[in-house]
Amino acid sequence: MRPIMRLILGLVALALILVGVAFALPSQVTVARSIVINAPEGAVFPYVANLHKFNDWSPWAARDPQLRVTYSGPESGKGAHTEWESSKKEIGTGLMEITEADPNRHAELVVNLDDLEGTTFYDIAPAGSGSKVTWGFGYNAGTSPLGRWKGLMLDRLVGGEFQSGLVKLKEIVEADRAPTMPPAAPPPPVATAPDAPATPGATPGSDAQSTVVPESSVPQSTSSTPETAPAPEPAPAKPAKKKKH
Repeated sequence: MRPIMRLILGLVALALILVGVAFALPSQVTVARSIVINAPEGAVFPYVANLHKFNDWSPWAARDPQLRVTYSGPESGKGAHTEWESSKKEIGTGLMEITEADPNRHAELVVNLDDLEGTTFYDIAPAGSGSKVTWGFGYNAGTSPLGRWKGLMLDRLVGGEFQSGLVKLKEIVEADRAPTMPPAAPPPPVATAPDAPATPGATPGSDAQSTVVPESSVPQSTSSTPETAPAPEPAPAKPAKKKKH
C-alpha cells in the first residue's frame, strides 16, 4: 500500500473516532459564574435588565474601548436589544436581546457571541445582607459533532470573561451605594489675646515692651581705687619776738 493511501486511511479513521466521541459528549452545556455583591437585589437588577448599562461592566467593552455598540427596542426589560462589533478578532461581533425579565430575580436573553448561539441568564438571590448574582450561558449543540466539541471548550472560552465581568459589576454597584462623606467642617477661629497698652518709650509695632527705670533706683558704679584724703592745711606761723637793748 502506498504511503499516501495509508495517510488518507489514517485521517479517515481519526475522523470517525472523533465523530464517535462527539456523540458521547453532552449536547446541552451550561457555563456559569457567581459572585456576592453587598447590595440588595433591587440595586443589582437594573444593571442586568438595562442593556444601556451593560457596557459599564461588560468584559468585552473593557478590552476594546473602541467597541461599536447599537441599541434598539425599549431601554430595559423584555424586548431590549443590543449589538456590538469590534475590530479585535478575539471579541468579534455579538448581539443580545432580553426575552424574559422577572424584576429583582431573573433575566434571560438570547445571545450570539461571534456565531456561538445560546441563552444567557442572570439569577439574583439573597445572600446574607447582600445578593448572589449568577451569570450563565446555555448552549445546545444538537446532533452536530463539531458543536459538541465546541461545547466541551465552552467553559474555557467564556468562563473567565463572565468572572471578570461580575467582578466589575460588583465594584460598580457597591461604589454607587457607598455613603458619601459630608464635607469637613471648617476649623473654629483661634481666639487672640487683646493687645497690651503701649508703654512709654516703646517702639510702635514692637512686641517687646521697654521699662523706664528711675535714675535714683539705678545703683551708682564705684571705682575699685580708694579716694585720697585731702592734705591738712599748714598751721599759721607765729610772729617773731623783738629783742631788748
